[in-house]
Parts: sequence; structure tokens; C-alpha cells
Amino acid sequence: MSVPDPYKVLQVDSEAEVEVIEAAYRRLARKYHPDVSPDPESQARMVRINQAWELLRDPIKRAAVDRARVRNAGAAARAASAEARARTAASGSAGTAGGPHPAARPMPPPGATTFDGKPPGPQPQFVSPDWTSGRSNAGGRYDPSTMAAPQGIGSAGPPPGHPSGSVLNFGRYAGWSLGEIARSDLEYIEWLDRTPIGRTYQVELDDILRKTGRRVAEQSSIDHQRGLFRRR
Repeated sequence: MSVPDPYKVLQVDSEAEVEVIEAAYRRLARKYHPDVSPDPESQARMVRINQAWELLRDPIKRAAVDRARVRNAGAAARAASAEARARTAASGSAGTAGGPHPAARPMPPPGATTFDGKPPGPQPQFVSPDWTSGRSNAGGRYDPSTMAAPQGIGSAGPPPGHPSGSVLNFGRYAGWSLGEIARSDLEYIEWLDRTPIGRTYQVELDDILRKTGRRVAEQSSIDHQRGLFRRR
């Protein structure tokens, strides 16, 4: 990416529709354009705003941006985990040298509570039973008994050739492009469209499903859902 994060530059959510992103771009352009803003940094900022809009207005470029953000987030998480392990190891060494190890310290008596009435120490995190990923699991020939079955990495074998679209690096079709998968297993494309990991390829998956007749929606319904920022 030629800018730090196009979504942050335009101050929009990473799942915002293109109409929302365009409205944010126009608002920032009116505010920071060098012809209207006296700020000496406005020209440099306007360059970043234009770069961000060029990346996010194009579905293919935006998909590449989303993939890069996923990779960066994974790298940051691994770095934070390594740093946490290093701090834990360092504190363990300090405890051995200067006093009892934290694990060897006496536990609070049964029934002890803190000032707010909760048991001392870390509290478990609970997930609501009503939690949902927000994606439908019905329709489009979705079959969880087969499509959600565990598969080994690359178990589908080498790609058949004539690649088109993004190439997966996970699952049974690792190394295959989305176009190759669509020609061989449309049900997998439908399944991928419903999973969180498929959001990175949402534009390409939607295009494939529409071209193959697996997804049909009236344009008037789509326009109605776009809200205040829909084009006129």
C-alpha cells in the first residue's frame, strides 16, 4: 500500500460500502484542498487522501489492501505474543532471584473477594449464546454436513491451470485461484462467501456468484439498502 492505511486516511470502516467511502473522500477533499485550506500541510495530506481513494474505489485494489491489512494484523499479533512471552520469562527469572516465583505465592483463601465483590485474580470471559458472525448459513445450496467438513491443506491437489483472481493460501484449495475453484467446485465458493475468512475476497466472490447465477438480487432492493449515501 502506498499509504499507511487507506481506511484510516479516509476515516471510514474497513467494511464500509463504496458510496460511504466516496462521501468521506469528498468531505475531506473539501476540507483539506490546498485552494481552501490555509494549513501548510494540506497539500501533503490531500495527496494521501487522493491515494487512499484511488486504492479503495477499485474493487481489485481494495481487495489487495484488505489482504495486506490481514497480513499486517497477523504479524503484529505474533510480535505482541513474542513480547509477552519474553516479559513472562523475564519476570519469572526475577521472581526466582529476588523472591518467590509468582506461581509459588500463597493463593487467596476460599470465598475471598475484592472490593467489588468479585473473586480475586483474572476473570473468565463469557461469550453470549446469541453471538453470530452476521452471515447467513441458509440458501445457495449450502450444506454444512459436507462443505464444513475438515480438509487438509492442499488436499485438492495442484491447480488445474488457467488461473484467474486471487490465489488462496489455506484450506484444501491452497494454491488455487478463485476462478479455478469456481470452475471445479462452486459449492466451495458459496461456503467461502459465508465465512469470516472469505471477507477478504468478498468482491471477487460476489462477482463469481452473480455470473454463475448463484446469487440474484433486484437492483431496486440493493439501492434501498444503501441508505443516505446511495448514488442518484
